[in-house]
Amino acid sequence: MGILGTDLALEAAQLQGTPVTSCPGLTVTQSIRQGYPVTRMDLQAGEQARRLERPPGTYITITLEPYLRRQPHFVARGAQCIAAELSSLLPPDKGKQPVLVAAIGNPSLTADAIGPEAVSNLLVTRHMLSSMPRLFGDFHSVAAVSAGVLSQTGMEAAEMITAVSRRLHPRAVIVVDALAARSREKLCRVLQLADTGLTPGSGVGNHRRAITRETLGVPVLAVGLPTVIRAETLCSRSEPAGPADPADALFVTPRDIDQKVRELGRLIGYGITLALQPNLTVEDVTGLLG
Repeated sequence: MGILGTDLALEAAQLQGTPVTSCPGLTVTQSIRQGYPVTRMDLQAGEQARRLERPPGTYITITLEPYLRRQPHFVARGAQCIAAELSSLLPPDKGKQPVLVAAIGNPSLTADAIGPEAVSNLLVTRHMLSSMPRLFGDFHSVAAVSAGVLSQTGMEAAEMITAVSRRLHPRAVIVVDALAARSREKLCRVLQLADTGLTPGSGVGNHRRAITRETLGVPVLAVGLPTVIRAETLCSRSEPAGPADPADALFVTPRDIDQKVRELGRLIGYGITLALQPNLTVEDVTGLLG
């Protein structure tokens, strides 16, 4: 699960007990984009990476408070914020290579369904470019796959995504997954973007094969929403010891998790679409998705 039971790089840094500021090996910048607070952490290899138990890379945390408070134009502004921050992590588009968006998680388990929900709100275009080039020639090529979970498919998510990636030769892979937080204040309230890939199931002690640049051979960006927290952390301010067997751990979700996953999955899907199709608006995406 990582340091102090969280998948969130910013939360791991906050739990060190000192203000999260730039220091040797770590550059921290804070900004407001479209009304949404954004914290960017550029982590270099070395002592700071070891302390945070995170691979070197860029971690962007978007606070979703404007969305949750239903501030004016919260959907459009939120999607535009996600799009802008995600675009900063994407490699340059040098040709017609597609971007592959991969959903991680079990669509039958609400707290784990943020990936499938996001992909269901994604505009996929690869098939349209080949079948209707005159109409969609200005669109960027996007493909999607919902990798499911091992118990449903008999395959690791990494195996499925690797096979599809070798067939499509994408310029980048974007994986979307549910995360675990240490603090209940983070549950469904922040979104983490990273250029380090991810390890499915790590947040709940069920580590699967990693999905990273090293395993796929292409840049891998991760988009994650924390939807669960270990029950022990609600009763202790210190790091919970947890059960001897990780399978016995209890996890808690917000009581309105169904609504949050549905709404935030849509927001993530729209944000990814706008990042990959910068000439579109939220209204355009809504119309194209029907």
